[in-house]
Amino acid sequence: MLTLNENFLHLQANYLFAEIAHRVADFQQRNPDVRLIRLGIGDVTQPLAPAVIEALHRAVDEQASAEGFRGYGPEQGYLFLRQAISDNDYRARGIEVSADEIFINDGAKSDTGNFTDILGRDNTVLVTDPVYPVYVDSNTMFGRSISFAPCTVENGFVPALPGDDAPAPSLIYLCYPNNPTGTTLSACELQRWVDYALAHNSLILYDSAYESYISSPDVPHSIYEIRGARRCTVEFRSFSKTAGFTGLRCGYTVVPTEVEVVSSTGQRVRLANLWRRRQTTKFNGTPYIVQRAAEAVYSPEGREQVRSTIAYYMQNAAIMHRALSELGINVYGGKDAPYLWVPAPAGTDSWGFFNRLLHEAHVVTTPGVGFGPAGEGFIRLTAFGKREDCIEAMSRIARCLKGE
Repeated sequence: MLTLNENFLHLQANYLFAEIAHRVADFQQRNPDVRLIRLGIGDVTQPLAPAVIEALHRAVDEQASAEGFRGYGPEQGYLFLRQAISDNDYRARGIEVSADEIFINDGAKSDTGNFTDILGRDNTVLVTDPVYPVYVDSNTMFGRSISFAPCTVENGFVPALPGDDAPAPSLIYLCYPNNPTGTTLSACELQRWVDYALAHNSLILYDSAYESYISSPDVPHSIYEIRGARRCTVEFRSFSKTAGFTGLRCGYTVVPTEVEVVSSTGQRVRLANLWRRRQTTKFNGTPYIVQRAAEAVYSPEGREQVRSTIAYYMQNAAIMHRALSELGINVYGGKDAPYLWVPAPAGTDSWGFFNRLLHEAHVVTTPGVGFGPAGEGFIRLTAFGKREDCIEAMSRIARCLKGE
């Protein structure tokens, strides 16, 4: 008899961004002449860097000859890209991560959702709140117990460690710079989490997809800058927001050789070996042409072009932050991340503020409660729009909030 994984019945009916898309489509159908400005979903708008485009063309041309053709590639990723990542993202910062510890994927979302395939269903999970929905949904699909560490204005958006009387979680998800709040943790704050994980045999799954947006000198770019992190942390990164690969799809996961788990028989097993085994069964690798494009991000031209695009988005964030602050709104984020966390007017909840801005200002946002209970009363804005749209959106929001 065919049966169902009933854990799926515990998921919300719609993924957050699918629900937003449904509401926006309904509004657009009723108001076809209205020009919406979309500052909700975190998709980029600037074109790929010229160095990336050139690399794509070269790789495509290679596929046109028998000598240059590539079929199935290594599931872990081509060495040329893994070595470029090792040299530029880690060793250039004095962090020891070898190419053999890097696994290329088709975007960080895939691996953050799939990594727990190799971990037991009875593991308990701790996530920050608000939180990127994939962490919660992917563990709900396994039926795991999930607890939340609230990140609020009152605690400065710094999640508190579990109390001494609370059971230690098996898995800890941290995302910094944070999606959705745009806030960061200092090295000292991260050190406390690493020390906790080591003391309690917990595994940290660290999502640093927005690392390239960090400008503050005291904010770590990698958790492996923290003492002891190589023994208890898997790090996920992405080219999506760094280099505009939301359509190309490429990212990577770092699984240090020191990270181990203990089997029910007491055997110590390296997670990297299990993840490699999982990938060889369920993943055929990221396309060759995409990996060549990602490699070009690390060329001198590519680095400069990517930095320019990041600066463009962060200038958007500064413009938006300033405009909202002039309205008397206490805005969070927008300094080391392309997200702004904006409180709703008193007496208005997240979806109410979303609906007001959609219907009155014709600006699409993301309701904070969609990221968890602690997100209630906020919306998230992204700085990935076009400059003129970001400026126009702030003007529209100002008129809306002033009742003009």
